[in-house]
Amino acid sequence: MLSEKMEKSLNKQVNAELYSSYLYLSMSAYFSEINLNGFAHWMRLQAQEELSHAMKIYDYVNERGGRPLLEGIDAPPKLWGSPAEVFENVLSHEQKVTGMINDLVDLAIELKDHATNNFLQWFVSEQVEEEASANEVLQKVKMTGNQSGGLFMLNQEFGKRIFSPDSE
Repeated sequence: MLSEKMEKSLNKQVNAELYSSYLYLSMSAYFSEINLNGFAHWMRLQAQEELSHAMKIYDYVNERGGRPLLEGIDAPPKLWGSPAEVFENVLSHEQKVTGMINDLVDLAIELKDHATNNFLQWFVSEQVEEEASANEVLQKVKMTGNQSGGLFMLNQEFGKRIFSPDSE
């Protein structure tokens, strides 16, 4: 059974993961608008992945006898100055999420909630991957200097991304 404090914190994380999905969907719309459909595809899959993270936590709260409570989701930004700016925002956002996951782990340790600590370890590993992926894409976009030829090549590459639901 979850403590009230842990349940509240996990519900807050569900909201944060849903916001992440919303943010990446907004970025997808931006890329569609500027005719970078491969970039839009990449972001749309990223939005799908974040939704799956929210559902993983939602299901865990249910499984532990808690009640998932859904709150309002803030509106994400709608415009960016360049593809590089978008991915700078992605990296910054993922770093923020990493901090939130770390705070949850700290709380689980403080509350001696070993089951939740164990559950959260998947997210700790996932955030290492998320930050590395965001940084890799950002560095590739920066290499192009926002030149159309380089963006065209990345657009082709990003359009081939395949969504694979989390295995655990």
